[in-house]
Amino acid sequence: MKNILLPTDFSENAWNALFTAVKLYRNFQCCFYLFHTYQPKDANLRGFKSSKRAGAVYEAMEEVANTELAKTVAYLKENHSNPNHLFETVSCTGDLAEGIKKMVSKYDIETIVMGTKGTSGPNGIFIGTNTVKVLKSIKNCVVIAVPLEFDFKSLCSVVLPTEYTHFFPKHVLLPILELVASEKCEIKVFHVAQEFQLGEHQQANKAILKKRLEKLNYSFYKVNITTSVAKAIREFSEEQKADLIVLTNYSHTFLEKMTQEPVVTKVAFKTNIPLMVLPDFEG
Repeated sequence: MKNILLPTDFSENAWNALFTAVKLYRNFQCCFYLFHTYQPKDANLRGFKSSKRAGAVYEAMEEVANTELAKTVAYLKENHSNPNHLFETVSCTGDLAEGIKKMVSKYDIETIVMGTKGTSGPNGIFIGTNTVKVLKSIKNCVVIAVPLEFDFKSLCSVVLPTEYTHFFPKHVLLPILELVASEKCEIKVFHVAQEFQLGEHQQANKAILKKRLEKLNYSFYKVNITTSVAKAIREFSEEQKADLIVLTNYSHTFLEKMTQEPVVTKVAFKTNIPLMVLPDFEG
């Protein structure tokens, strides 16, 4: 069973990420952990002279959080019922990004699905800022960032940008290969470069990648970079009507070094297509 973390601030963007997750993993047995953090504003706490009154504020916020989480699960069970899916809820005080790190290890989380941006919720948490933190700090599990504007129906087209400079271990690609196989969709390997003459090492890596994809529907593309890596990825993905853009943690680091541009955050925040970042090769 897959353990999937769904951080939520109950915003419209967070709801869209929840809907995307349950539809994307509809063919898999999953336990979804709905996770919410709350923290009163410092100005509010400074107004209390006693820790007892401050504690009452935390208790009230916890009650609100747990009530909203229960409502969310009830809605998902009623409107997105699936015998493959179980739902658990967790709430706590503190920073969302730090809370997610603890959740990943405590509940053996393998995938995080969250919105790319959101509005300040009733408890003052801005999920968009935390999405950036998670994309940069979580190295040991899959992170899927879902834009508000994306209305996920089914997985039909997946774009995988690569420069072929690094070997693709089976376990790194497994999360996306499982999804592609379950939906029988096409994976489009996209070579983003200014020079397409592959060296011996790159040719070997491309051959291994072909072997990884041999039982799937796949194709290879290449596009010259005329502006930026992030823009090239976005434009190609939009032309191909992609439902998901996939980057490895290693590849986005390489692209950032090569172009001096923050590829992951630029792609995630300037495209209407969900972004999946696979774990670091070193785990």
